[in-house]
Amino acid sequence: MFIDIHVHPAFYEPINSDPVREEMRHEALDIHLNGTAKLAHIENQMRLAGLDKMCLLGQDYLVKEGVTPVSNEEVQSLVGLRPDRFIGFASVDPHDPAAAEKLECAFAELGLVGLNLHPGRQRFYPTDDCVQPLYDICERHDRPVMFHAGMSWEPHALAKFGRPVEFEELAEARPNLRFCLGHFAWPWLEEAAMLMVKHRNVYADTAALYFDCAREFYDRLFTQELPLTWIDRSLRHQVMFGSDNPRFEQIRMARALEGLGLRESTLELVKGENALEFLYGRD
Repeated sequence: MFIDIHVHPAFYEPINSDPVREEMRHEALDIHLNGTAKLAHIENQMRLAGLDKMCLLGQDYLVKEGVTPVSNEEVQSLVGLRPDRFIGFASVDPHDPAAAEKLECAFAELGLVGLNLHPGRQRFYPTDDCVQPLYDICERHDRPVMFHAGMSWEPHALAKFGRPVEFEELAEARPNLRFCLGHFAWPWLEEAAMLMVKHRNVYADTAALYFDCAREFYDRLFTQELPLTWIDRSLRHQVMFGSDNPRFEQIRMARALEGLGLRESTLELVKGENALEFLYGRD
């Protein structure tokens, strides 16, 4: 099983029949050169990368910016088109007075399996009061949380809110809340590793941005900034594959991961087994 834990479906054709809404997404996400993707193209890209499933992330920046690039209902509609391939994550703005109600609906009525939050864009620290009711709901439903951590290419996003050390108190206070530091919290990889070593409920994904090519950047991150043995020995049960598609091509990220030199047993964990545990909990 090969799962991409970190995919943004903003430009999937089935949810882009309104050109005004599509243009809003281009502006809100600062992605301008790509068009919309038909489902056949998406599935072909999955086939080329060897992927079995993808987690589609909602995005809600309603209160601070007045936009919801990908609504929970849109995520549900995409999952309904390919329930064997797509897994849906809800998003709510923690500053929205109706956030808790919307999240309950997303889990109970829309059937979404996790919560996606972007502290740097939504402007909150992981232990702020505004987000605590959302954690309560996730714990009650046994649903994981995906955080955008570290640097973000999205406009109006401040990295300071997503620095791994800011999540330490959350990991300590809520050991039953599974959460992922998206993008491996780059550029703070060592801080992310520190948190993961201390707390079994903390995960990280490989959806790291790159400046040159995926292979060269992965080589720098996971053999120089972090020794590869750290993942192969100590973090092997907490690292998950993520691509950050459509900003980056899944096949490039998948090949870069496979070329790192991880043990085959570790690679199987990173490519899918850890994601299943993150999504659905341990037996």
